[in-house]
Amino acid sequence: MMLKTLAQPLWDWFHIPIPATEQDKNLSPELLQRIKAIQVKTNYLVNDIMAGEYVSAFKGRGMEFSEVREYQPGDDVRLIDWNVTARMNQPFIKEFKEERELTLMLLVDVSSSGGFGTAEKLKNEVSAEIASILAFAAIKNNDKIGLVIFSDKIEHTIPPKKGKAHIWNIIRTILNFKPEGKGTNLSLPLEYLLKIQKQKTTAFLISDFQSDDYEITLKQAKQKHDLVAISITDPREETLPDVGLIELEDAESGETLLVDTHDKEMTKEYANQFQKKRALRKTYFSSIGIDTIEILTNRSLTDPIIRYFKMREKKH
Repeated sequence: MMLKTLAQPLWDWFHIPIPATEQDKNLSPELLQRIKAIQVKTNYLVNDIMAGEYVSAFKGRGMEFSEVREYQPGDDVRLIDWNVTARMNQPFIKEFKEERELTLMLLVDVSSSGGFGTAEKLKNEVSAEIASILAFAAIKNNDKIGLVIFSDKIEHTIPPKKGKAHIWNIIRTILNFKPEGKGTNLSLPLEYLLKIQKQKTTAFLISDFQSDDYEITLKQAKQKHDLVAISITDPREETLPDVGLIELEDAESGETLLVDTHDKEMTKEYANQFQKKRALRKTYFSSIGIDTIEILTNRSLTDPIIRYFKMREKKH
């Protein structure tokens, strides 16, 4: 509701063009307003809060490594490669060249589990806002951005492009998309990424990670691309409320389970198992060089992203 009340004045304030397309004519006024509100809100956040954070995190010094060569008088001693220097018994320095234009890929999970939410937003709505934030940050840095929507199949793709009209298309597609598949297969978008992106790219895998047996493909994708995992969790997936007997249904498989939430031992075990599974996944991702951004649907979306950008800047 807050987004709706903010949308119109902010929209006028930023003067962001809304391209009218045939697709827009088929959208309900409510959904159209929601899409506009998300675009306005995220544009505001990127402008006022995250300006520079993305550039620092993903561009660094604006240069990329080219080669190692022998040190020459006048070279910057800070560029000396001490490992090569030690092996060759004479000084060598790292040479850099202007960094290529960055391509950002968003791999967004639209499986049925994304339709769950006990806070203000469903998980798939949070995914759309996160994708929007990253898209705006990329566009402001003149980078290209592409989209892969998946469930247990590749549902839809948008090739990398630039421009605000392109972001509008990405946000509209994520929010308005009606997937055919219900389940989650995380290997599929990673295989697709390896197939279509021949050059190294930065990819954000946005999902609740309710999938198994994707580790091999994940490792292959990481070896070629800069991969970041964004994990979305609803608070009710962490802990169960004490409301007596409830029937839990798996949105993807349709399986149901009757649970007595008065049973303290059971709810404690449920919470422990959830935390353990999340910790193991994060540890595994870290072991193969993949960073994880944890997002909770009832908390700030931007704070974890900004923290990650700052952490990444220090690492690089």
